[in-house]
Amino acid sequence: MANIRDVAKEAGVSVATVSRFLNKKGYVSAEAGETIKVAIKQLNYTPNLVARSLSTKQTNLIGLIVPDIMNPFFPELARAVEDIALTYDYTVVLCNSDGDVEKEIRYINTLKQNYVAGFIVTTNQLQLDHYQNLDVPVVALDRTIDDEIPVVSSDNKEGARLGTAHLLEQGCEHIVFMRGPDGLGPADDRLAGYLEAIGGKKITSHIIESPFDFGKSEKVAMEFLQEHPEVDGVFASSDVSAAGALKAAHALGLRVPDDLKIVGFDGISLGEMLTPGLTTVAQDIYRMGALVTRMLIKMIEGIALEERDIQVPVKLVKRGTTRSE
Repeated sequence: MANIRDVAKEAGVSVATVSRFLNKKGYVSAEAGETIKVAIKQLNYTPNLVARSLSTKQTNLIGLIVPDIMNPFFPELARAVEDIALTYDYTVVLCNSDGDVEKEIRYINTLKQNYVAGFIVTTNQLQLDHYQNLDVPVVALDRTIDDEIPVVSSDNKEGARLGTAHLLEQGCEHIVFMRGPDGLGPADDRLAGYLEAIGGKKITSHIIESPFDFGKSEKVAMEFLQEHPEVDGVFASSDVSAAGALKAAHALGLRVPDDLKIVGFDGISLGEMLTPGLTTVAQDIYRMGALVTRMLIKMIEGIALEERDIQVPVKLVKRGTTRSE
């Protein structure tokens, strides 16, 4: 099995030059780099990643921390992160925190001990100083941690305004907004968009808190719709919450969209699988994951970021929960 000395001898360069090339540390001329690439290919050389991590204090591992892997939004994000990371020879380690601070800290510490190159964080459970003390690049996805940490998110406020405006255009006069958890950035922004859309309108409005969880959202929607049979429109702050409301409506014998119109927020593929199909404010989930991954890799490799706060546009996708298909 070839080693780094064999590569150096084949390429006609020093071992130190090969090491700088492999670790992307220090200057290596373009000509020497090409020669080393050819030698690596000819010798079928595979770097010793364990030894490399010990010497550089860094691997090609990226930690991706999500709050709830059961929410289909996060696996779709993870797919994009993994696809892009692999094109740059990085490997993604997926960590599901379940919204638990201690669990998130344990994942972070474990990966840090194994010389993780950087983190993509889709939670905001920890204080800023915890992320700052990691001494590796950190980027936020979907949820802002602090102004000091670069972030990629969607236009949550505008999306909620679009979704609510659609219900109003469909003639809804008694609307309930199933907002997400209080204090969660995207949920708060979506509430702001909803309030902006209904401002000055002669409608009855209700706001209820609902977690981004299918079963719990179904229960919340069931109880509310039973108490308020006059409601003719539901805007849910996530697609899984909207799916829960749809199931509750069916259980109560409500016809969707004739008796009750429902709009979700996310644009996950699940929405197309429901009957009727879910009208939703669609985020460009794959683009968000791709952008944040490229952002992190630039930081890992010492490349200055052109943008540190990227907001991805959203769009309204109309399906059967607000119109006949």
